[in-house]
This record gives sequence, C-alpha cells and structure tokens, in this order.
Amino acid sequence: MLITFVLLYLAATIAIGLWAALRVRNSKDYLLAGRSLPLYMTTATVFATWFGAETVLSVSATFAKDGLGGIVADPFGASFCLIFVALFFARAFYRMDLLTIGDFYRKRYNRTVEVVTSVAITTSYLGWTSAQLTALGLVFSVLSGGAIDLSTGIVIGGAIVLGYTIWGGMWSVAMTDLFQSIVILVGLCAIAWLVSDMAGGAVKVVAAAAEAGKFEFWPKGGTAEWLAFTAAWMTLAIGSIPQQDVFQRVTSAKDEKTAVRATFAGAAIYFCFAFVPIFIAYSALVIDPSMSKLFEAEDGREIQRILPDLILERTPLWAQVLFFGALLSAIMSTASGALIAPTALATENIIRPFFRNMSDRQFMLLLRVVLVTFTLGALLFALNSRSTMYEMVQNAYKVTLVSCVAPLVAGIFWKRANTVGATLAVGFGLGSWIAAEVLAAEATVPPQLVGLAFSIFGMVVGSYLPAARPAAQPSHKP
Repeated sequence: MLITFVLLYLAATIAIGLWAALRVRNSKDYLLAGRSLPLYMTTATVFATWFGAETVLSVSATFAKDGLGGIVADPFGASFCLIFVALFFARAFYRMDLLTIGDFYRKRYNRTVEVVTSVAITTSYLGWTSAQLTALGLVFSVLSGGAIDLSTGIVIGGAIVLGYTIWGGMWSVAMTDLFQSIVILVGLCAIAWLVSDMAGGAVKVVAAAAEAGKFEFWPKGGTAEWLAFTAAWMTLAIGSIPQQDVFQRVTSAKDEKTAVRATFAGAAIYFCFAFVPIFIAYSALVIDPSMSKLFEAEDGREIQRILPDLILERTPLWAQVLFFGALLSAIMSTASGALIAPTALATENIIRPFFRNMSDRQFMLLLRVVLVTFTLGALLFALNSRSTMYEMVQNAYKVTLVSCVAPLVAGIFWKRANTVGATLAVGFGLGSWIAAEVLAAEATVPPQLVGLAFSIFGMVVGSYLPAARPAAQPSHKP
C-alpha cells in the first residue's frame, strides 16, 4: 500500500512538472521562469535550494552523532549564505539582467575568467547533485525492502527527476518546488508530533539531547579546532554564494524587491524548519537507543538510515505516507534545481560562445542535451562515492570558495578590481587549495582557507599592478 501511495505521488509530481513546461516559450523562460515569479513562489524555490536530502537524512543524523558543533556548515552556514545574498548580492544580480552568474564574470572581467569560473562552479555541482540522487536511491531501496539496491535506486531517481526537468526547466522547478514545499512542511510537522509522543514528549527529547551534550556548539580545543570550525561554516556560508542555483532562484523573481524579500524569507524558513528533522532523528534514538549502532558502521552512509528505519518499523501507514512524501519532496525539489543550474552555466558560458549564430530554438535543444549529459555525470559520481550526503555537500563548495568568491565580491564592491586581479585570484586560489589538499590536508589551517587567502591575495595584487587597467564597470549600483 505504501508503494502505491509513493508511486501516485511521483506521478503527480511529474504531471505538475510537465504542465509547467507549457509555459516555456524561450530560453529565458527555461532558465529563469521568464523573471515573473511572485513572492510566495520565489520564497518556495529559495527554501528548496537547501532543504534537500542532506537536511532530512544526513544533517539530522550528524546532529544525533556529533551534536550542534557537527552541523555548523548546514543549517548555520547555509542559512547565512541566503542572508548574505539578500543583503549584498540580490539587488546587484537583478539589476544587471544576467542569464547566468557566469555572465557576471564575462561582463565584469573577460571571457577567460568567465570560462574558468563557470567550469569551477559547474564541477562543484557534481557532489551537490550526487547527494540528492544518493538519497533517492536510499529511499527506493528502503521502500522496496532491499529488492532495489542502492545503485539501481540512484539510477531510477535520476531518471525521474530528469524526466520532468528536461522539458520545463526553471518553470518545472518552480511549480514543483511550491507543491513539494507544502508537502514538506505539513508532512514533517505531523511526523514530529507523532514521534515526539512516542518518545515521551518534546521535553524529554530535548532533555536527553542536552544531557548527552548535543547542544554544545563552539569547538573545544586550540587553533586547529577553531580553524576547522570556521572553515566548515565559511564553506557553505560564503562558498555557496557564487552558485547558479542561488542566482537562478533570486533572479527568477518578478522584481528586485521580491527577490530580496523572498531570499530573506527563504533563509528564515529554512533555518527554523531544518531543526524539525533534527528533532525527529534524536527522538528516534530516545525511542530505540540501539539505533546508535549505525554510527559505528564502516560505510558512513549507514547513519542516514535512522529516520527511514524508524518510520517503517514503528509508525502507522499514514505516517509512512507523510514522511516519504515529504522526504521525496525535499530531495526532488533540490535535485531538479541542482540539475538545471550547472546545465545553464555549461551551455551559456562554456559551450554557446563557440556557436555564435545559434538560434534560441537550437540553444534550447543544446540545453537539454547538456542536461542529460550532466545527469549521467552526477549518476557516475553518486554510484562511486561512499561519503555521506553532508560530506558531499561540504566538499562541493570548497571549489567555489577558493576560486569564485573573491572575483565576485571585488567585482561588485571594489572599483579597482580588474581582469588581471580576477585571473590571479582564480589561479592562486585553485592552485594553492589543490596543493594543500595533496600535501597537507591534515594541517592546522584547512586547505580551503589556504585557497581563499591566496585567492584574495591574487585579487588585490593583480588589481594594483601598474600595467593593469580597471575593467569596465557593470551598470548597477550595489
């Protein structure tokens, strides 16, 4: 019976995505939903940017294992990212009338900077997208009682998300995000109420977590621990700012004011609601302490089974339907955006310039070809990774932190920033980060902080070189 409800839910989601595709008439509709989304839809898409598989399954399990200090990247870093975007970047992005964030690097600097940053951002999505596909595989495996193994489930999940995203692009993402966000909010709140009652009440769950030291947030130790803590927060809080999915959702709003308000609202809702699955996961340990054995598994992904196992083994059918409906909503809403974002960057900023006379219809066809290609790449990554979804997400944003943040911030807020500075920032950042990962990954200073420092150094030095001339300024007032 549960499988039947899940199949009906998937069919409804696909139908909404295909219905939304009827609104797509050109590439701007496909990539930015025609820049026409109202406040409530933009808020839903911003919320869905982060509320995915890792929030429900991996962040919650990581809290159960390591406490608040173990989840500094998400939801804390992820929420701050959206706040920073709303405060400092949303207006600038919207006024420049860009199709992708890669367009910013071309307009502010040059074609070389555009290509290198677009490649870096596109590559970073492999880990992010793979985390969502891994979660879909886990869900299908659990629901089938193991009849569908994890690898097969990953492939099935990728095919479903690709199926409705390929036709409707951002319109399909926006429409399904709205529907799925409602399912997430209703479903997880109902499950939290039920599980809380099973555990003896919310007060008992919170008290158990406090007694176990799970609310200790700040790191204990010396410089190394504090730097690791800071690096984890900065990787998502700052490293995810120059991301196409964040950019795409903000600039799909109907106007500048809506873009800012929706980003603030999405950040607030995400931060508050991320603690619902965290509460459910710790309730699971209170109900069944033996679940803590999952923390000792050789495969780090096993801890992500806490919630699915609890729901299947100890709750009634209605709760199972709500939970897996909410879980699939969270995963698919994030996965669809994680597919369309790198597709837009790769097509618009890396491939299209080689075909200058391409018509909009041909561009649309190319977008869909690239979408399929990227999905296959993400599937291969997911099938060969043994990291948890939380680890996949953190690793994804190290690339953009060390290569794209400095040129973006300087390009908007520093008039002297120029092409030489941006080029050195990208080169120094990537080079030093890779060297640190290979030669001193366990050093006191985390590799991504080394890369960020060198990137900022390259930006400043390059922009002050006597022979360098400031690049043309973008037509906006930050």
